[in-house]
This record gives sequence, structure tokens and C-alpha cells, in this order.
Amino acid sequence: MNVLGSMPAPSTSIDACVWDGFHLNSGVKIDGGKGALLVSGEAFGWSPWSSDKRVFNQKGQFEIGDDAWGVLDLVWPKPDLLIIGMGKEVRPLSMETRRYLGGLGIRVEVADTRNASAQFNLLATERGTGNVAAALIPIGWKDEVGCV
Repeated sequence: MNVLGSMPAPSTSIDACVWDGFHLNSGVKIDGGKGALLVSGEAFGWSPWSSDKRVFNQKGQFEIGDDAWGVLDLVWPKPDLLIIGMGKEVRPLSMETRRYLGGLGIRVEVADTRNASAQFNLLATERGTGNVAAALIPIGWKDEVGCV
């Protein structure tokens, strides 16, 4: 039984996670090594890494600067949940990043990018794109290198 069978998929749902980006249901392709930030039914190419191409701190935790979350700071109403896809593997979220997002009133889930994309697709279809956001790093991402 498919309980969501009659519901249309959001235009920002992810059809494919490719090595250096994403293909969305709307036909938009985010590529060239950019991540995707999906918020309130809008899709943004996203490059949250520092100039040295790092998203993981010295402890191996996912940590990016507060300015990388600028869209989440501006959008109203804020999504209830942010799903972070960290590339090919899952790492812990740094306390600084978790504290910043918590200060915005947003709960956070972390997963590898493929599973985060699937989770976003399901929850955005079920709950609406205003309640769920995603921040996705391409599956080909390597710290200090980028997408290779």
C-alpha cells in the first residue's frame, strides 16, 4: 500500500545524487562540485566549505561557519527539521554548528547524502517543503580536495 501515491513530489525533491552534485525533480541540475541547500521549496547551489575546502574540523566533526547558514537565518517561518547529508559517510556534527542551528529553533538530523536525500524526499512530500529543509554535500566530496 502506497499511502503517498496520490501526492505529487515537491519540485525540490532529489531525483539523483551524482558524484559532483544533484538532479532535482524540477529538472534543475546542481553540479560542478556544489552542494544543495533546499529550503521552503527553493533550491540553492551551496558551497559551505572554507577556502581550504574543509567541512570537517580537526576532530573529524562536520563544522562550517555560521555564515553558510544565511538562508536559514533569513527564511520565515523556519523549517522544523534540517537534514544534513555529509557526503559518502556520516560524521558527528560539531557542538558549535549544532548550537547555532538549535539557536534558530531548527532540529537537525545527519546522514550520508544518499540517505539524507531519500529522507528529505519522503518528509517533504509528507509534511511539506516549509517544514523540512536539507543541506547536502555531494557524494564525491573529499576534504581539502573538493569533488574529484
